[in-house]
Amino acid sequence: MGGHKWWTAKRFGSVDRRRLARALSAAVEVRLYRRLEAVLLVAEGHSISEAARRVRTARLSVQRWVARYVVDHDVAALADRTRRGRPRAAPSLTRPRLAAALARDPRGCGYRATSWTVPLLAHHLGRRHGVAASGRTLRRRLHEAGYRWKRPRYVYAGRATHLAQKKGR
Repeated sequence: MGGHKWWTAKRFGSVDRRRLARALSAAVEVRLYRRLEAVLLVAEGHSISEAARRVRTARLSVQRWVARYVVDHDVAALADRTRRGRPRAAPSLTRPRLAAALARDPRGCGYRATSWTVPLLAHHLGRRHGVAASGRTLRRRLHEAGYRWKRPRYVYAGRATHLAQKKGR
C-alpha cells in the first residue's frame, strides 16, 4: 500500500470514502464505474499504481481522476465530459420512430413501393422527421432493433370456394 500517501492522508476523509462507495454502487455507466472504483481504491489507501492495475488503466489516468475529484470532492467531476469530434449520427433515429415508420405501408406514405427498402426508409425519415442517416447507420439501427430483411414471398392464399363451379363440376 505504498506510493502516493499524500493523496489519502491530506485529501480524503471518511465522508469521501462513503460518498464514493455510494456513487460506485449506483453507477450504471462502465466508464464512470471504473473511475469511481479507482478513486475509491486510492481513498482507501491503495497506491495509484495498485488502483491502476486493478481497474486496468494507466497510472496517469488514475492520477487525473483523483486530481479532478479532490478539487471539489464531488463525484460529478468524474462523469464523462463532452468530447471533441463528430457526434453520433442520427441521435433522433429512435426505435419507436423506426417501428412507427415500418408499421406503415409505403404506399400509404405516397411511395410507389410495396415494401420498405433502406434507401426508401432513409428518404422517408429524412423528409418526414428531418433525420439524416446514412444507409449504413440505418441498417445498423434496424439490426440493433431486431429487424431482419427478407425477400417478400408471394403465397397463393388458397383455392376459391367456387373454383369447382368455374371448372364445370
